[in-house]
Amino acid sequence: MTEDDMKRLSKDTDGLLTYEYIANHIGDENLDISRLTDNMIKVDLTGQFVVSAARYLAAIDPHGFSGAIDRLVKAAIDKDREHRYIPDLLPSLWGVDYETRAEELIRTDDNFRRIHKRVFASGKI
Repeated sequence: MTEDDMKRLSKDTDGLLTYEYIANHIGDENLDISRLTDNMIKVDLTGQFVVSAARYLAAIDPHGFSGAIDRLVKAAIDKDREHRYIPDLLPSLWGVDYETRAEELIRTDDNFRRIHKRVFASGKI
C-alpha cells in the first residue's frame, strides 16, 4: 500500500473505494488495515460500507482482523441510525443461530448487546 493509494482513498466520498481496495488487496503483505479502517470510518456516513467491510473481514479471518472488525462494528452501530445495515451483522458475526444464544451474547459481548438492543427495540429483525 502506497501513500498515493491512501491519498486517493482519502477522497473517497462514501466508503465504496476503500471497501473495494480492501477486497482487491486482502492478500497483500503491505495492506495497512488499520489506516484503511480509519479511512472507512471517516468517510462512510451511513454505515453501509463499514458493515460490509466488517462482514467481509470476518468471513476472511475473524481472528486476524478482530481489532479492525471491532472498530468497524462500533462505528456501524453509531452511524446506522435507521438500522438498515447493522441487522446483517448479527448472523454474519455471531452465526445464524445467534437468536438461540442471544441471552448469553447480550451478557458477554457489548457490540452484540448494542446491536440487539437497537434492532429489536425498533421492532425490526
